[in-house]
Amino acid sequence: MASWTEQYLTAEQETELAAIAKAIVAPGKGILAADESTGTMGKRLTQINLENTEENRRTYRNLLFSPGAALAQHISGVILFHETFYQTADDGTPFPQKLIESGMIPGIKVDKGVVPLAGTKGEGTTQGLDGLSERCAQYKKDGAQFAKWRCVLKISDTTPSDLNICEVTNVLARYASICQQNGLVPIVEPEILPDGDQDLETCQKVTERVLSEQYRALVRHHVYLEGTLLKPNMCTAGHACTKKYTAAQNALATVTALRRSVPPAVPGVTFLSGGQSEEDATLNLNAINQVPGQRPWALTFSFGRALQASVLKAWAGLPNQVQKGQEELLRRAKSNGLAALGQYKGGADGAATGESLYVANHSY
Repeated sequence: MASWTEQYLTAEQETELAAIAKAIVAPGKGILAADESTGTMGKRLTQINLENTEENRRTYRNLLFSPGAALAQHISGVILFHETFYQTADDGTPFPQKLIESGMIPGIKVDKGVVPLAGTKGEGTTQGLDGLSERCAQYKKDGAQFAKWRCVLKISDTTPSDLNICEVTNVLARYASICQQNGLVPIVEPEILPDGDQDLETCQKVTERVLSEQYRALVRHHVYLEGTLLKPNMCTAGHACTKKYTAAQNALATVTALRRSVPPAVPGVTFLSGGQSEEDATLNLNAINQVPGQRPWALTFSFGRALQASVLKAWAGLPNQVQKGQEELLRRAKSNGLAALGQYKGGADGAATGESLYVANHSY
């Protein structure tokens, strides 16, 4: 008969996880999501006429991470893709070590991508649980302190279905439990895509429904909430919605949804940008941190496109424009750091500041 040992976290494990989570959401800081897959990175490089080679991907990530302590003033952690995690900077330093030396925390994307969910109308789930514990153990040994797993849901007349919500929230809870057993803080990301013409009120209602189910699942799986972070969408209208809303309206809907579904034990919420322009994402985050009333969690950012669009455009793949790209990164990082404190005044112009970054059915 199989012998099972207790799988509960020790007090020491809980203390470590809570400390990591708290450091990631330190006041005025957020996360740089640089975990684009090889395919997604190829699409970004194509925009600046660069071939999608391993060396070009490494060169770009080296540009992102080289500002060091200057970047660490506003970026607490960086999410890496597997390939990047084991690449090195120009001076030969492994990227995770480079980040640690600069005062930033290395994280790792551990999911294996979205796949169709049978019995649904175009919905999906995320694969990668097989072998996850072993992979997490190795990443922890090699310097990672937190992890990310992304699931997606869609809003339509028939979605998200009960099946999709049940599947997604349980997959994320299982992932979170496995991460914590291996010393990694799990970022829980049930992203509701901005595809469609739904209004703000509909997005808020669906967000409340999904997040409520998410925390039920996390509790069922005995996940230590103080050692987790949430990465949700902001509540915004669908990309095709004809009605326009202000940042203050988006912010109130977002904070209301969080108040109704996210326990105060969770130390922080690190919003994804969801295809918003760089400036819109920052303005919405700033407004979120100005909503009156209780906000028991740190409310900050975990942006990919909204931190990198101007960087790519300014760099353009040219060696003599690396500094221009880094200046754009530092400008956007500072702007979002201020927004995480509710102190952003707007006007941080950049090479792609106002451009929509929306991609239908976006995948990493």
